[in-house]
Amino acid sequence: MTTESVWMTPAALERLEAELVELSRPGRTLTDTEQARATELRAMVRNAEVGLKPDDGLVEPGMRITVRFDDDAEPTSFLLGSRELADLDSTVDLDVYSPTSPLGAAITGHYVGDAVTYQAPNRAVQVTVLEAVPFG
Repeated sequence: MTTESVWMTPAALERLEAELVELSRPGRTLTDTEQARATELRAMVRNAEVGLKPDDGLVEPGMRITVRFDDDAEPTSFLLGSRELADLDSTVDLDVYSPTSPLGAAITGHYVGDAVTYQAPNRAVQVTVLEAVPFG
């Protein structure tokens, strides 16, 4: 169980809360798996960070990020956040990269204009942050 805040959209939070309500119905006997899920949901809801991030150019979860890989002329845009939580919100129409992925971990905490190198499975990759704006 994590104590770190987890950014999510309002729709994702609503879906998690609804699932928790269903698991917590009075008189319901939970299996071990359901009990573990309820515990996980409580932690996620308790640590949820919902809403727009400041538009300050900082790369952090909850931002729509545009980067250019040095070996590709076309920029790539994505949401930095939890892939699992993004699946709960049908309005998320971008690819989602986890902040713990190699790319996400490398750029988190950097600003627009920063060039960062990270280790991909086969080689070092350099990427430049072109844009970081609040998702929503």
